[in-house]
Amino acid sequence: MADAGAPPPPSAEHPLRVAVVGAGPAGIFTADALTRQSAVPVAVDLIDRLPTPFGLVRHGIAPDHPKMRAIRDTLHRSLDHPLVRFVGNVEVGKDITLDELRRHVDAVVYTYGAALDRHLGIEGEDLPGSLAATDVVSWYCGHPDADRAGVEAALAGIRSVVVIGVGNVALDVARVLARAPEELEPTDMPQHVLDALAATSVEEVTVLGRRGPAQATFTTQELRELGELARATVLVDPAELVLDADAEERAAADRGVARNLAVLREWSRHQPEPGHARLRLRFYRRPVRLLGEDRVTGVEVERTAVDGDGRAMGTGKLEIVPADLVVRSVGYLGTPLPGLPVDQRSGTVPNDAGRVLRGGRPSPGEYVAGWIKRGPSGVVGHNKHDARETVAGLLADAADGTLRVRGPVDDLVRTLQDRGAEPVLLEDWRAIDAAEQALGASRGRARTTLHEREALLAAVRAAVGR
Repeated sequence: MADAGAPPPPSAEHPLRVAVVGAGPAGIFTADALTRQSAVPVAVDLIDRLPTPFGLVRHGIAPDHPKMRAIRDTLHRSLDHPLVRFVGNVEVGKDITLDELRRHVDAVVYTYGAALDRHLGIEGEDLPGSLAATDVVSWYCGHPDADRAGVEAALAGIRSVVVIGVGNVALDVARVLARAPEELEPTDMPQHVLDALAATSVEEVTVLGRRGPAQATFTTQELRELGELARATVLVDPAELVLDADAEERAAADRGVARNLAVLREWSRHQPEPGHARLRLRFYRRPVRLLGEDRVTGVEVERTAVDGDGRAMGTGKLEIVPADLVVRSVGYLGTPLPGLPVDQRSGTVPNDAGRVLRGGRPSPGEYVAGWIKRGPSGVVGHNKHDARETVAGLLADAADGTLRVRGPVDDLVRTLQDRGAEPVLLEDWRAIDAAEQALGASRGRARTTLHEREALLAAVRAAVGR
């Protein structure tokens, strides 16, 4: 409990000021949970290092998922709340230190996700033609930090692709690379992405899983979309879908796994079709090394078996899968903000139900939500429950006096502007949004993503006459 000389509790005149670092789904759900309740008056600054909101909904969900990407319309409603202020183009640790931010507000919720890819840790992984899924996804989604030159160099002249991993992101990459150009043309991909993909002639995409189909983490919705491609045929070896009795029983008890197996067994009857790319799903294979000298030419894989605990065990049987391009999609890691602890193994901030732990004890006024809290798992909607748990802890701390309004300080946006930063506010984002829609309309699309940071800021400056 706070002592008698502590600052007063939050009020309508002096609300609790909360900074949410990361304007993706986890951050927006956190802001929404904070402003939907009425027990504790709050005002939220939703901070993101990019000039645009929505995080992985904008830069992680593949652009050929229009229904999934439409969730941004739902998220946008939270940005319109009068007690939420979007503050984009501001990087904590660069434009403002963590200590400075904490002095400006009464509480900080870190929701900036997990942006680093996990490595395979095998020979040849650094060869040209070996990419992380994060690099490919950032490129085709138009992320300002995407390595355009590196990705497009790796794509040049490819015929065969191996994607390592059996999660939704792996299937996204495989699907985009196997699509016909006319299927991608209506999307909001930047024009240079459409041009580069149209110039490729991918004949085969192989998706490798180190365990069996019952352990794959993709969702049935994502899986089924592979079967809807105009000029690609999904191929599955029926022998790899045979489960032992115990595994079959466990799979039958999990509706998601049962649905996946039903789809895969249907596809196991497919045969290659003339003029179609082959999209192979292969299980019980783990990469041993990437082959090649000047660039990747293939993947040496070891056949595995899955034990009773679902772990992949090597059998010593090796084979080579040819590949001009290898994309690893084996997980993500969170990175630390300067001054914020992150567990190196899990890639998450140590926390207890969302309260940040420093030295094993809760750090007053610091919270986490989303992937940086729990690790890279679940779909977009899982962040809503996660955010509510964190906000419940924050509100409980405000109720018992752990959190108090510390009194007036300089306005965060004004402070940033005074030091030469260029924060992007909600009206500025609307100018970017309008510019993307106008660019899309000029090409017969609903939208074309602006992918360069300077182009995004130019749209803001043009709208406000700077």
